[in-house]
Amino acid sequence: MNLKPLSDRLVIKPMEQEEQTASGILLPETAKEKPQQGTVVAIGPGARKETGERIAMDVKVDDRVLYAKYSGTTIKLSGKEYLILKESDVLAIVES
Repeated sequence: MNLKPLSDRLVIKPMEQEEQTASGILLPETAKEKPQQGTVVAIGPGARKETGERIAMDVKVDDRVLYAKYSGTTIKLSGKEYLILKESDVLAIVES
């Protein structure tokens, strides 16, 4: 993927949602919830302070993150769906 986000933005690959409920009911595409977890695939260099210094990003590539439900911009690249959002839209890093 040749996509390099600017400033404090990052590119996330959303996790696939379950197609079946715990009781075995298959969900149609329209009934699935919008994902809120994904893997960071690219990060920008960070925002700038008023002095011009860069503010280091708290997330890094390959982090699994939890983000706000309706945040960011969805794009398709090479047939895959990605989400571009600001670092401030990331709610937490999921550690295993």
